[in-house]
Amino acid sequence: MKIKKEYIALGLLGAGAVAAVFGFSSCVSIPKGAKAVTPFDKERYLGTWYELARIDFKYEKGLDHVTATYSLLDDGSIRVDNKGFDAKKNKWKESIGKAKFAEGPGTGRLKVSFFGPFYAGYNVIAVDPDYRYALVAGNNTDYLWILSRDKQIPEALKKEYLHLAEEIGYDTGRLYWTKQD
Repeated sequence: MKIKKEYIALGLLGAGAVAAVFGFSSCVSIPKGAKAVTPFDKERYLGTWYELARIDFKYEKGLDHVTATYSLLDDGSIRVDNKGFDAKKNKWKESIGKAKFAEGPGTGRLKVSFFGPFYAGYNVIAVDPDYRYALVAGNNTDYLWILSRDKQIPEALKKEYLHLAEEIGYDTGRLYWTKQD
């Protein structure tokens, strides 16, 4: 009887772990108060963007000259190719991922994966009419990016994006301004 209890306990533990993995892998959200761009034109968003600023995190720490290139895959998802230069190691770092729309292609809410079945939120919360500048929120207020087709952003638009981020609850003082020289 004792053995059966141990198997039941192990089975429940295993089921809980599987549920946690599947729950985490589909857990993509948007920060409270943020709204994704609608309508969103994925075709205009494709191409290369320069990262002008980010809230730093372990996978990008120490990187400058960061770019993100988005291209359409045959299955309708988007290939994500992030590159950045690590000056301390004097080498380029590259991460290839895949993005899918979380709410459909007309809304700037995507889920991005660089690690198999694990997805994170990628929410375009502002984009200019010409798709030259974008403000992107992650799952929560620990992830934020300012992107541009050029290596700089007009000061007025920069202030507008920072104000929007602060209204949502971001501490914009935490932003790392990526070197793009």
